[in-house]
Amino acid sequence: MTEAQIKLKRTESVLSELIPQALGAMNDKRLHDLNVIEVKCSRGKSDAKVYIDPVEFSEQEKRDYLKLLRKARPIIETYCLKDQGWYRCPTFTFEFDEHLKQAQNIDELFKKIAQDKGEE
Repeated sequence: MTEAQIKLKRTESVLSELIPQALGAMNDKRLHDLNVIEVKCSRGKSDAKVYIDPVEFSEQEKRDYLKLLRKARPIIETYCLKDQGWYRCPTFTFEFDEHLKQAQNIDELFKKIAQDKGEE
């Protein structure tokens, strides 16, 4: 792992801790319930994707939360800047992480296949 990759991972780790703190400091109580699963920064650290746990939100609730997060983005970025004393902060993009759901669907398919083979 190169030094640049280590710095990138360190930044992602710091942001993974700071973003939930920033969400917890917000006045809107709905944002307090969101769990940050992962933060992925671009190579130059100018952008960062923040993956949120979808829990059991409906599609409408997800859209509402993303709208709230887009509005709160500048406040969250300012919080991270002040806390770390950085010159600039990555621009955040919020997404719900659907990878876990996809992995569960794949596991269910494998179980069905195993059951079908067992019945034959």
